[in-house]
Amino acid sequence: MPVKDMIQGMGRDAKDAARQMRRVGRIQKDAALGLMAERLLEKEELIKKENEKDIAGAKASGLSSAMIDRLILDSKTIRAMAAGLREVVALPDPVGEVTRMWKRPNGLLVGRMRIPLGVIGFIYESRPNVTVEAASLCLKSGNAVILKGGSEAIHSNLVLGDLLRESLVQAGLPDKAIQVIPTTDREAVKILLGLEEAVDLIIPRGGEGLIRFVTEHSRIPVLRHYKGVCHTYVDEGADLAMASEICFNAKVQRPGVCNAMETMLVHESVAPAFLPSMAQRFQRAGVEIRGCPRTVALVSGAKAAQSADWATEFLDLILAVRVVSGMDEALDHIETYGSNHTETIVTQDYDRAQRFLSEVDSSVVLVNASTRFNDGNQLGLGAEIGISTCKLHAFGPMGLEELTTRKFIVYGHGQVRN
Repeated sequence: MPVKDMIQGMGRDAKDAARQMRRVGRIQKDAALGLMAERLLEKEELIKKENEKDIAGAKASGLSSAMIDRLILDSKTIRAMAAGLREVVALPDPVGEVTRMWKRPNGLLVGRMRIPLGVIGFIYESRPNVTVEAASLCLKSGNAVILKGGSEAIHSNLVLGDLLRESLVQAGLPDKAIQVIPTTDREAVKILLGLEEAVDLIIPRGGEGLIRFVTEHSRIPVLRHYKGVCHTYVDEGADLAMASEICFNAKVQRPGVCNAMETMLVHESVAPAFLPSMAQRFQRAGVEIRGCPRTVALVSGAKAAQSADWATEFLDLILAVRVVSGMDEALDHIETYGSNHTETIVTQDYDRAQRFLSEVDSSVVLVNASTRFNDGNQLGLGAEIGISTCKLHAFGPMGLEELTTRKFIVYGHGQVRN
Protein backbone atom coordinates (compact mmCIF):
# COMPACT_ATOMS: atom_id res chain seq x y z
CA MET A 1 0.00 0.00 0.00
CA PRO A 2 1.36 3.47 -0.86
CA VAL A 3 2.54 5.40 2.20
CA LYS A 4 0.03 8.19 1.61
CA ASP A 5 -2.92 5.80 1.54
CA MET A 6 -1.66 4.01 4.66
CA ILE A 7 -1.24 7.20 6.73
CA GLN A 8 -4.55 8.64 5.59
CA GLY A 9 -6.23 5.36 6.53
CA MET A 10 -4.63 5.46 9.96
CA GLY A 11 -5.95 8.99 10.39
CA ARG A 12 -9.50 7.94 9.57
CA ASP A 13 -9.24 4.95 11.91
CA ALA A 14 -7.88 7.12 14.71
CA LYS A 15 -10.69 9.66 14.32
CA ASP A 16 -13.26 6.88 14.56
CA ALA A 17 -11.50 5.42 17.61
CA ALA A 18 -11.40 8.85 19.26
CA ARG A 19 -15.15 9.11 18.87
CA GLN A 20 -15.59 5.74 20.57
CA MET A 21 -13.22 6.76 23.36
CA ARG A 22 -15.49 9.64 24.35
CA ARG A 23 -17.87 7.20 26.00
CA VAL A 24 -15.23 5.09 27.76
CA GLY A 25 -15.04 5.51 31.53
CA ARG A 26 -12.13 5.32 33.91
CA ILE A 27 -12.67 1.70 34.97
CA GLN A 28 -12.29 0.42 31.42
CA LYS A 29 -9.30 2.65 30.63
CA ASP A 30 -7.52 1.62 33.82
CA ALA A 31 -8.24 -2.04 33.09
CA ALA A 32 -6.59 -1.67 29.68
CA LEU A 33 -3.54 0.01 31.21
CA GLY A 34 -3.24 -2.79 33.77
CA LEU A 35 -3.42 -5.40 31.01
CA MET A 36 -0.71 -3.54 29.11
CA ALA A 37 1.60 -3.68 32.14
CA GLU A 38 1.04 -7.42 32.48
CA ARG A 39 1.58 -8.02 28.78
CA LEU A 40 4.90 -6.16 28.73
CA LEU A 41 6.22 -8.37 31.52
CA GLU A 42 4.87 -11.56 29.93
CA LYS A 43 6.45 -10.73 26.57
CA GLU A 44 9.79 -9.47 27.91
CA GLU A 45 11.87 -11.87 25.82
CA LEU A 46 9.99 -10.99 22.62
CA ILE A 47 10.53 -7.29 23.30
CA LYS A 48 14.25 -7.85 23.89
CA LYS A 49 14.54 -9.92 20.70
CA GLU A 50 13.01 -7.15 18.56
CA ASN A 51 15.04 -4.51 20.40
CA GLU A 52 18.25 -6.38 19.59
CA LYS A 53 17.50 -5.86 15.89
CA ASP A 54 17.45 -2.10 16.46
CA ILE A 55 20.64 -2.22 18.52
CA ALA A 56 22.42 -4.18 15.78
CA GLY A 57 21.21 -1.74 13.14
CA ALA A 58 22.32 1.24 15.24
CA LYS A 59 25.80 -0.19 15.66
CA ALA A 60 26.06 -1.01 11.95
CA SER A 61 25.05 2.53 11.01
CA GLY A 62 27.60 4.05 13.38
CA LEU A 63 25.27 5.71 15.89
CA SER A 64 26.99 7.07 18.99
CA SER A 65 27.13 5.07 22.20
CA ALA A 66 24.82 7.63 23.81
CA MET A 67 22.20 7.10 21.09
CA ILE A 68 22.52 3.34 21.36
CA ASP A 69 22.11 3.55 25.13
CA ARG A 70 18.79 5.34 24.63
CA LEU A 71 17.55 2.51 22.43
CA ILE A 72 18.15 -0.34 24.87
CA LEU A 73 15.13 -2.16 26.31
CA ASP A 74 16.54 -4.42 29.02
CA SER A 75 14.72 -6.12 31.90
CA LYS A 76 15.06 -3.03 34.09
CA THR A 77 13.60 -0.75 31.42
CA ILE A 78 10.71 -3.11 30.69
CA ARG A 79 9.87 -3.35 34.40
CA ALA A 80 10.01 0.45 34.58
CA MET A 81 7.59 0.74 31.64
CA ALA A 82 5.16 -1.61 33.38
CA ALA A 83 5.49 0.36 36.60
CA GLY A 84 4.86 3.57 34.67
CA LEU A 85 1.62 2.14 33.28
CA ARG A 86 0.46 1.30 36.80
CA GLU A 87 1.33 4.82 37.95
CA VAL A 88 -0.93 6.22 35.23
CA VAL A 89 -3.71 3.91 36.45
CA ALA A 90 -3.44 5.58 39.87
CA LEU A 91 -3.81 9.10 38.45
CA PRO A 92 -7.21 10.83 38.51
CA ASP A 93 -9.12 10.75 35.23
CA PRO A 94 -9.64 14.37 34.09
CA VAL A 95 -12.26 13.54 31.46
CA GLY A 96 -15.75 14.67 32.39
CA GLU A 97 -14.62 16.91 35.23
CA VAL A 98 -16.74 20.03 35.52
CA THR A 99 -14.25 22.70 36.56
CA ARG A 100 -16.66 25.57 37.18
CA MET A 101 -20.39 26.37 37.07
CA TRP A 102 -22.30 29.64 37.32
CA LYS A 103 -25.89 30.79 36.96
CA ARG A 104 -26.97 33.48 34.51
CA PRO A 105 -29.73 36.03 35.29
CA ASN A 106 -32.08 34.17 32.92
CA GLY A 107 -31.66 30.96 34.92
CA LEU A 108 -29.23 29.16 32.56
CA LEU A 109 -26.66 27.10 34.43
CA VAL A 110 -23.33 27.33 32.56
CA GLY A 111 -20.29 25.17 33.18
CA ARG A 112 -16.95 24.03 31.77
CA MET A 113 -16.31 20.30 31.25
CA ARG A 114 -13.02 18.59 30.45
CA ILE A 115 -13.03 16.54 27.26
CA PRO A 116 -10.33 14.71 25.25
CA LEU A 117 -8.51 16.64 22.53
CA GLY A 118 -9.35 13.87 20.02
CA VAL A 119 -6.53 12.49 17.88
CA ILE A 120 -2.92 13.22 18.77
CA GLY A 121 0.02 12.73 16.43
CA PHE A 122 3.14 12.03 18.49
CA ILE A 123 6.49 12.25 16.67
CA TYR A 124 9.61 11.31 18.59
CA GLU A 125 13.17 10.06 18.42
CA SER A 126 15.31 7.32 19.93
CA ARG A 127 13.81 6.02 23.19
CA PRO A 128 11.26 3.26 22.43
CA ASN A 129 10.00 3.36 26.04
CA VAL A 130 8.39 6.68 25.07
CA THR A 131 5.99 4.65 22.91
CA VAL A 132 4.42 3.18 26.03
CA GLU A 133 4.61 6.39 28.03
CA ALA A 134 2.87 8.50 25.37
CA ALA A 135 0.27 5.85 24.56
CA SER A 136 -0.68 5.44 28.22
CA LEU A 137 -1.21 9.16 28.79
CA CYS A 138 -3.23 9.56 25.60
CA LEU A 139 -5.38 6.56 26.50
CA LYS A 140 -6.06 7.70 30.07
CA SER A 141 -7.05 11.17 28.81
CA GLY A 142 -9.48 9.60 26.33
CA ASN A 143 -7.55 10.38 23.16
CA ALA A 144 -6.52 8.28 20.18
CA VAL A 145 -2.85 8.52 19.22
CA ILE A 146 -0.78 7.92 16.10
CA LEU A 147 2.85 7.30 17.05
CA LYS A 148 5.80 7.94 14.71
CA GLY A 149 9.09 6.94 16.24
CA GLY A 150 12.54 7.16 14.71
CA SER A 151 13.73 4.64 12.15
CA GLU A 152 16.45 3.53 14.59
CA ALA A 153 13.76 2.06 16.92
CA ILE A 154 11.30 0.67 14.37
CA HIS A 155 11.35 -2.97 15.51
CA SER A 156 11.01 -2.05 19.19
CA ASN A 157 8.21 0.41 18.55
CA LEU A 158 6.25 -2.04 16.40
CA VAL A 159 6.35 -4.88 18.92
CA LEU A 160 5.36 -2.52 21.72
CA GLY A 161 2.51 -1.15 19.60
CA ASP A 162 1.26 -4.68 18.90
CA LEU A 163 1.25 -5.55 22.60
CA LEU A 164 -0.57 -2.35 23.52
CA ARG A 165 -3.24 -2.91 20.87
CA GLU A 166 -3.77 -6.51 22.00
CA SER A 167 -4.47 -5.19 25.48
CA LEU A 168 -6.96 -2.66 24.10
CA VAL A 169 -8.90 -5.44 22.39
CA GLN A 170 -8.83 -7.59 25.52
CA ALA A 171 -10.27 -4.65 27.50
CA GLY A 172 -13.01 -4.06 24.91
CA LEU A 173 -11.56 -0.79 23.63
CA PRO A 174 -11.01 0.21 19.98
CA ASP A 175 -7.69 -1.18 18.83
CA LYS A 176 -7.09 1.83 16.57
CA ALA A 177 -6.90 4.10 19.62
CA ILE A 178 -3.15 3.35 19.61
CA GLN A 179 -1.38 3.04 16.25
CA VAL A 180 2.32 2.93 15.45
CA ILE A 181 3.26 4.02 11.91
CA PRO A 182 4.94 0.87 10.53
CA THR A 183 7.36 2.46 8.07
CA THR A 184 10.69 4.26 8.19
CA ASP A 185 9.81 6.28 5.08
CA ARG A 186 10.37 9.93 5.98
CA GLU A 187 7.48 10.93 3.75
CA ALA A 188 5.16 9.43 6.37
CA VAL A 189 5.85 12.33 8.75
CA LYS A 190 4.96 14.95 6.13
CA ILE A 191 1.74 13.13 5.28
CA LEU A 192 0.80 12.88 8.96
CA LEU A 193 1.43 16.61 9.37
CA GLY A 194 -1.12 17.30 6.64
CA LEU A 195 -4.02 15.33 8.15
CA GLU A 196 -5.74 18.40 9.55
CA GLU A 197 -9.22 16.87 9.21
CA ALA A 198 -8.30 13.80 11.26
CA VAL A 199 -5.56 14.87 13.70
CA ASP A 200 -6.23 17.54 16.33
CA LEU A 201 -2.74 18.11 17.76
CA ILE A 202 0.87 17.26 16.93
CA ILE A 203 3.39 16.78 19.73
CA PRO A 204 7.04 16.40 18.65
CA ARG A 205 9.61 15.17 21.19
CA GLY A 206 13.26 15.18 20.31
CA GLY A 207 16.03 17.48 19.17
CA GLU A 208 15.63 21.04 17.97
CA GLY A 209 16.01 19.96 14.34
CA LEU A 210 13.06 17.56 14.55
CA ILE A 211 10.84 20.08 16.31
CA ARG A 212 11.60 22.86 13.83
CA PHE A 213 10.92 20.51 10.92
CA VAL A 214 7.56 19.51 12.38
CA THR A 215 6.58 23.10 13.14
CA GLU A 216 7.52 24.33 9.66
CA HIS A 217 5.65 21.58 7.82
CA SER A 218 2.56 21.00 9.95
CA ARG A 219 -0.95 22.15 8.99
CA ILE A 220 -2.06 21.02 12.46
CA PRO A 221 -1.43 22.90 15.75
CA VAL A 222 1.93 21.89 17.26
CA LEU A 223 2.87 21.86 20.93
CA ARG A 224 6.61 22.31 21.04
CA HIS A 225 9.74 23.43 22.74
CA TYR A 226 12.79 23.98 20.62
CA LYS A 227 15.41 23.91 23.37
CA GLY A 228 16.00 24.48 27.05
CA VAL A 229 18.36 27.38 27.67
CA CYS A 230 17.73 27.45 31.42
CA HIS A 231 19.13 30.06 33.82
CA THR A 232 19.92 30.33 37.51
CA TYR A 233 20.32 33.85 38.92
CA VAL A 234 22.26 34.15 42.20
CA ASP A 235 20.93 37.35 43.70
CA GLU A 236 22.50 39.97 45.91
CA GLY A 237 22.59 38.70 49.51
CA ALA A 238 21.76 35.11 48.49
CA ASP A 239 22.56 32.23 50.82
CA LEU A 240 25.72 31.16 49.02
CA ALA A 241 25.80 27.66 50.48
CA MET A 242 22.25 27.13 49.18
CA ALA A 243 23.21 28.69 45.85
CA SER A 244 26.13 26.30 45.50
CA GLU A 245 23.92 23.24 46.01
CA ILE A 246 21.21 24.48 43.66
CA CYS A 247 23.59 25.47 40.87
CA PHE A 248 25.61 22.26 41.12
CA ASN A 249 22.49 20.10 40.97
CA ALA A 250 21.03 22.11 38.08
CA LYS A 251 24.14 21.65 35.94
CA VAL A 252 25.76 18.38 36.98
CA GLN A 253 23.06 15.95 38.12
CA ARG A 254 21.98 15.23 34.53
CA PRO A 255 23.51 17.69 32.06
CA GLY A 256 22.02 16.16 28.89
CA VAL A 257 18.38 17.03 29.59
CA CYS A 258 16.31 20.06 28.67
CA ASN A 259 15.83 21.33 32.24
CA ALA A 260 19.54 21.42 33.09
CA MET A 261 21.03 24.85 33.77
CA GLU A 262 22.97 26.21 30.80
CA THR A 263 23.72 29.75 32.06
CA MET A 264 24.46 30.97 35.59
CA LEU A 265 23.99 34.67 36.32
CA VAL A 266 25.66 36.07 39.45
CA HIS A 267 25.11 39.45 41.10
CA GLU A 268 28.32 41.48 41.15
CA SER A 269 28.17 41.98 44.94
CA VAL A 270 28.46 38.23 45.64
CA ALA A 271 30.55 37.20 42.63
CA PRO A 272 33.99 37.57 44.34
CA ALA A 273 32.89 35.39 47.27
CA PHE A 274 30.85 32.90 45.26
CA LEU A 275 32.37 32.35 41.84
CA PRO A 276 35.92 31.10 42.62
CA SER A 277 34.78 28.30 44.96
CA MET A 278 31.70 27.48 42.86
CA ALA A 279 33.84 27.24 39.72
CA GLN A 280 36.30 24.94 41.46
CA ARG A 281 33.44 22.65 42.45
CA PHE A 282 32.17 22.63 38.87
CA GLN A 283 35.62 22.03 37.44
CA ARG A 284 36.21 19.07 39.76
CA ALA A 285 33.04 17.59 38.26
CA GLY A 286 34.37 18.12 34.74
CA VAL A 287 32.40 21.25 33.89
CA GLU A 288 33.94 23.69 31.40
CA ILE A 289 33.29 27.33 32.34
CA ARG A 290 32.70 29.88 29.57
CA GLY A 291 32.43 33.30 31.13
CA CYS A 292 32.07 37.01 30.59
CA PRO A 293 35.23 39.13 31.13
CA ARG A 294 34.44 39.64 34.84
CA THR A 295 33.97 35.89 35.28
CA VAL A 296 37.25 35.10 33.51
CA ALA A 297 39.03 37.52 35.85
CA LEU A 298 37.62 35.73 38.92
CA VAL A 299 37.80 32.11 37.78
CA SER A 300 41.04 30.33 37.05
CA GLY A 301 40.75 28.21 33.91
CA ALA A 302 37.58 29.83 32.63
CA LYS A 303 37.32 30.38 28.87
CA ALA A 304 36.04 33.60 27.37
CA ALA A 305 32.41 33.14 26.33
CA GLN A 306 31.49 33.76 22.71
CA SER A 307 28.27 35.57 21.83
CA ALA A 308 26.69 32.31 20.65
CA ASP A 309 27.26 30.64 24.03
CA TRP A 310 24.56 32.68 25.77
CA ALA A 311 21.82 31.17 23.57
CA THR A 312 23.25 27.64 23.40
CA GLU A 313 21.68 24.54 24.89
CA PHE A 314 24.92 22.66 25.57
CA LEU A 315 23.35 19.43 26.90
CA ASP A 316 26.82 18.73 28.25
CA LEU A 317 29.18 19.63 31.08
CA ILE A 318 29.61 23.16 29.74
CA LEU A 319 28.31 26.24 31.56
CA ALA A 320 28.04 29.88 30.50
CA VAL A 321 28.56 32.30 33.41
CA ARG A 322 27.88 36.03 33.53
CA VAL A 323 28.31 38.58 36.30
CA VAL A 324 25.42 41.07 36.28
CA SER A 325 24.86 44.40 38.00
CA GLY A 326 21.48 43.42 39.41
CA MET A 327 17.98 42.16 38.79
CA ASP A 328 17.35 44.37 35.75
CA GLU A 329 20.38 43.06 33.90
CA ALA A 330 19.58 39.47 34.86
CA LEU A 331 16.01 39.82 33.58
CA ASP A 332 17.22 41.48 30.37
CA HIS A 333 19.68 38.63 29.77
CA ILE A 334 17.00 35.96 30.28
CA GLU A 335 14.58 37.82 28.00
CA THR A 336 17.24 38.10 25.29
CA TYR A 337 18.75 34.63 25.37
CA GLY A 338 16.23 32.38 27.13
CA SER A 339 13.95 29.82 25.53
CA ASN A 340 10.86 30.22 27.79
CA HIS A 341 11.72 26.94 29.48
CA THR A 342 12.95 27.12 33.09
CA GLU A 343 14.58 29.80 35.24
CA THR A 344 15.31 30.06 38.95
CA ILE A 345 16.42 32.76 41.37
CA VAL A 346 18.40 32.14 44.55
CA THR A 347 17.53 34.98 46.90
CA GLN A 348 16.59 35.89 50.47
CA ASP A 349 14.62 38.95 49.38
CA TYR A 350 10.86 38.38 49.13
CA ASP A 351 10.14 41.35 46.87
CA ARG A 352 12.84 40.38 44.35
CA ALA A 353 11.63 36.78 44.41
CA GLN A 354 8.10 37.93 43.61
CA ARG A 355 9.34 40.22 40.86
CA PHE A 356 11.28 37.36 39.30
CA LEU A 357 8.20 35.12 39.41
CA SER A 358 6.06 37.83 37.81
CA GLU A 359 8.39 39.06 35.08
CA VAL A 360 10.19 35.96 33.84
CA ASP A 361 8.29 34.58 30.85
CA SER A 362 9.09 30.88 31.15
CA SER A 363 7.02 27.73 31.57
CA VAL A 364 8.38 27.09 35.07
CA VAL A 365 9.91 29.78 37.29
CA LEU A 366 11.37 28.80 40.65
CA VAL A 367 12.63 30.46 43.81
CA ASN A 368 15.47 28.78 45.71
CA ALA A 369 15.19 25.44 43.87
CA SER A 370 16.95 23.67 41.02
CA THR A 371 15.83 24.01 37.41
CA ARG A 372 15.75 20.21 37.34
CA PHE A 373 12.29 20.31 38.93
CA ASN A 374 10.64 21.23 35.63
CA ASP A 375 9.27 17.72 35.23
CA GLY A 376 5.71 16.45 35.34
CA ASN A 377 6.39 13.83 37.97
CA GLN A 378 8.37 16.23 40.16
CA LEU A 379 5.62 18.84 40.02
CA GLY A 380 2.91 16.39 41.00
CA LEU A 381 1.35 15.68 37.60
CA GLY A 382 2.24 12.01 37.92
CA ALA A 383 3.64 11.82 34.39
CA GLU A 384 4.14 13.99 31.34
CA ILE A 385 4.09 13.65 27.59
CA GLY A 386 6.48 16.55 27.10
CA ILE A 387 7.16 20.18 28.00
CA SER A 388 5.53 22.98 26.04
CA THR A 389 7.05 26.45 25.73
CA CYS A 390 4.56 27.76 23.17
CA LYS A 391 1.75 28.70 25.64
CA LEU A 392 -1.15 27.51 23.46
CA HIS A 393 -2.87 25.62 24.83
CA ALA A 394 -0.42 24.35 27.47
CA PHE A 395 2.67 25.96 29.02
CA GLY A 396 5.14 23.74 30.85
CA PRO A 397 5.00 20.01 31.59
CA MET A 398 2.02 18.33 29.93
CA GLY A 399 0.19 15.81 32.07
CA LEU A 400 -3.27 14.34 31.69
CA GLU A 401 -5.13 17.64 32.10
CA GLU A 402 -3.02 19.19 29.34
CA LEU A 403 -4.17 16.40 27.01
CA THR A 404 -7.73 17.63 27.43
CA THR A 405 -9.59 20.82 26.60
CA ARG A 406 -12.76 22.27 28.08
CA LYS A 407 -16.12 22.77 26.46
CA PHE A 408 -19.06 24.78 27.72
CA ILE A 409 -22.08 22.89 29.00
CA VAL A 410 -25.41 24.61 29.58
CA TYR A 411 -28.49 23.48 31.53
CA GLY A 412 -31.75 25.25 30.82
CA HIS A 413 -35.46 24.84 31.52
CA GLY A 414 -37.00 26.18 28.37
CA GLN A 415 -35.16 29.48 27.92
CA VAL A 416 -35.14 31.11 24.47
CA ARG A 417 -33.09 34.12 23.42
CA ASN A 418 -34.94 37.41 22.90
